[in-house]
Amino acid sequence: MASKKTKTAAQVRAAQGGKRPFYALVAVIMIVGISTLSYMSSRPKSVSYLDTSVAPIANTGHVIGSDSAPVEVVEFGDFECGACGSFANLTEPDVRARLVLTGQVRFRFMDYPLPNHRYSGPAHMAAWCASEQGKFWEMHDALYQNQDRWPRPRAERVLAELAQRIGVGMEQYDACMATGKYAAQIKANYEEGNRRGVGSTPTFFFGRKAIAQVVGFDEFKANVDTMVLAAKAAAAATKKK
Repeated sequence: MASKKTKTAAQVRAAQGGKRPFYALVAVIMIVGISTLSYMSSRPKSVSYLDTSVAPIANTGHVIGSDSAPVEVVEFGDFECGACGSFANLTEPDVRARLVLTGQVRFRFMDYPLPNHRYSGPAHMAAWCASEQGKFWEMHDALYQNQDRWPRPRAERVLAELAQRIGVGMEQYDACMATGKYAAQIKANYEEGNRRGVGSTPTFFFGRKAIAQVVGFDEFKANVDTMVLAAKAAAAATKKK
């Protein structure tokens, strides 16, 4: 049987010295790992804008137009949706100028952020946070006019730039975004869309009639005119009773 050789003190020190770089590397890895875990546990959690754990509340939306307008049109829209952007940028300006501001129609925007649109949720939250300061429609327009800028990583930074550009107070805006204050409201509006059978954006409701596509001004006005006639007929029938 072979006997083990006894190492000298010098040999032991040499062996230990050779392992020092290895021990140093292990220590560095441990420190980095602990720091990473600490950062991940302390960083703000991302908000799930359609989180099923959010308590349900009444659905609502953002309205432009007079309360005395004879009819209301409802759009379920997604800020990352290209077709919604086309309507907002090309048709909606005429709708507002020729129908809303003249008192013929009231227009309501309802959140419907599509689950496959990664950056839509933060954009809807940004619009709600801007609405706290009376700037929803300004943010609505800025989001659609800049669709080529914000639907990408670090979207929140561009959203904040847009909010600042339209005159939103940033301290209040940042606090609103950090807490995901309107997650329950966005979820409620999304679920209202599901209840109505919305499956794509934009979807417009002219009374009970739903149109799931971009509509031009002429088609929009024709549907409004039909609603107005129906409302007048219903009012006349009520008076006869």
